[in-house]
Formats: sequence, structure tokens, C-alpha cells
Amino acid sequence: MAQSADSSGTTPATESKHYMITGGAGFLGINLVRHLLAEGHTVTSLDLEPFDYEDCKEQVTEVRGDIRDPEKVREATRGANIVIHCAAALPLYSKEDIFSTDIDGTRNVLEAARDAGVERVVHISSTAVYGIPDHHPLYEDDRKIGVGPYGEAKIKAEALCVEYREKHDMCVPIIRPKSFIGPERLGVFALFYDWAKDGKGFPMIGSGNNRYQLLDVEDLCDAVYLCCTGERDAVNDVFNIGAKEYTTMKEDYQAVLDRAGHGKKIRGFPATPMIWTLRVLELFKLSPLYKWVYETASTDSFVSIEKAERVLGYAPRFSNKQALVRNYEWYLDNLHKFDGASGVSHRVPWKQGILKVAKWFF
Repeated sequence: MAQSADSSGTTPATESKHYMITGGAGFLGINLVRHLLAEGHTVTSLDLEPFDYEDCKEQVTEVRGDIRDPEKVREATRGANIVIHCAAALPLYSKEDIFSTDIDGTRNVLEAARDAGVERVVHISSTAVYGIPDHHPLYEDDRKIGVGPYGEAKIKAEALCVEYREKHDMCVPIIRPKSFIGPERLGVFALFYDWAKDGKGFPMIGSGNNRYQLLDVEDLCDAVYLCCTGERDAVNDVFNIGAKEYTTMKEDYQAVLDRAGHGKKIRGFPATPMIWTLRVLELFKLSPLYKWVYETASTDSFVSIEKAERVLGYAPRFSNKQALVRNYEWYLDNLHKFDGASGVSHRVPWKQGILKVAKWFF
């Protein structure tokens, strides 16, 4: 028999719940699925992509569909106690797809959860809502100025979450994670790992002496689960999530080149000409990097996680270096599964474009 919440309002972690994860077949989705199954819960995945992970495929209820389709969202939400909303159109998608997925899709998820009487909807947002800030660290109540369609859409999606909290008395924790990495993460990081594997150095926009906080996906899963199990009123808020230990970009990324063992180094280049070059390359669709990546890569980028530590009990286990090297080792072990594949999601390597030519010079 399922246990009830204790007098503090905290749901015991041993109580079995049914979770619905949007984007369940994606990078964060599969890590959450494994995390929840290990905790004894049942899971439904809603995703356009097939849930093809052999280690847990038989344990997951799969609904194939788009979060822009209200009927599919309602189907997946039926019977769920808690929804974790991960699905989003990433910055490399068109503006139309980003807005329809990240805003309209979020509305569909919230509406279905409300109608189904779901206990909580944990919304995965992004620190992209802060845009290119003029101070650090960033706090949850800092102003939100999104860069590009992705940042703008994430701000509007958060506003929907707040609206459903206030109008419908829903519990909708909002998590703003830093860029997160770990097993199953490819995307832009596969470009760096490919160069490291092949004994190449790696160019950095700017000197590399800026601090750029990352996040291991296991730490993110811990934070999400704390929002699912913590006291309702306490978690019904917004939380920055990131690594606690990080140094400079040059030093953190050098750890991967050191692990690769070819004696190569991170090389910094003047930021302004590199940014202008990447703007032109992006305009002509010759670069895999999008504005928010290259416009912020040479500046400090880190958030305060004090609120999550204090309210949620969040205690990250991985430093930037540990997360990067752990992801690189997974990449090497699984290269045979995705070698030659490419796309615009985090599940596959992004096309290197003209950067494949630049690789010859490092």
C-alpha cells in the first residue's frame, strides 16, 4: 500500500508514483527515466522519437507524439501522479518550431496536468532566460532578457507556469539548469570530444579565463527528484541548478584533453573577431554553433545555487572537470553506436560544418 505524506508535507521517497516525462527519449529524459525506475517508480515517456534504450525499454510505457498535440499529451498524462516537462525545441530549430513547441506545448502539458489532477508539474527551463547578464552570480529574481527565440520562448513558458500556479493552485516547480552533460549527451559537446579523441587541440572564444559553470546530468536528476518529493509549498518556486565546483573554461576543458592523452592544449583566440566570424558562418548555415553559445562563451556565466541548497537540500556531486571527463569517457565507450550520425538534438552529434576544416589546423 502506498504511503501518505508525513506531517511536514514531504512525500516519502519510498512511495511508488507514476511519472510522465515529456521528452522521455531525449538526453535528460532517459537519465530521469533510469533515476525514477531505480527509486521504484513507474514511468510513461512522451516523445516524437522512439524510446529505444534496451536497458529499460520494457519497463517504460511509451507514447509517441508531439507536445503540440493536445490529445497525445492527454493520453500520456492519464494516470500520472507527477509530470516532468523536459521536451523543448532547441535553439537550432526554426523560430516557429521553437515558439510552438516551447510555449504552446508547455500550455498543453499544464492544461492536461490540471485536467488530470496531477500533483505536480516540474518544468525544466534554462538559464538562457537571463540572456547575456552584466553581473554574476545570477539569482532567481534577476531580470529575464532572453537571447534569441529560444531564450524568449523559455521566458514565456515560465510565465505560463506561474499563471497556472496562481489561477489553478497548481504545484509547478521551475528549474533553471546550466548546460548539463553526462551519459547520452552529444550535441555540441560531441564536436569537442571528436577533436580530443583525434589528438587535436581546441580553439576557445576569448582567453578562456572566464568562469562558465556546467552541470552533471546526475546532479540535475537529483534536483528534479527533490522538487518531486519535497514539501509542496517549499518546492513551488524557481531554482537555479548548477555545479558547485568550477574553475576557468580553459582549465575545465583542458581536463578532457589531458584525459585524451595526446598532449594537446586549449588555445584562446580574440573574442570579437571570432564572434563576428561565427555570426557570418551562422548566417550562411556553415556553423553548428548558435548565437547564445558563441555570444556567451567568452564571458563569465554562473548562477547562485544557494537557494536550491537551502530549500531543496540540493548537494551536487560533480565538478565541471568531473562532469566533462565523465561525459567524454561515455562518448568513447559508445562511439560505435552513433559514429556518422548527426542532427539537431542532444542525442546525436551536431554537424561540424566548416569547423571540420578548421580541425585540420589544430
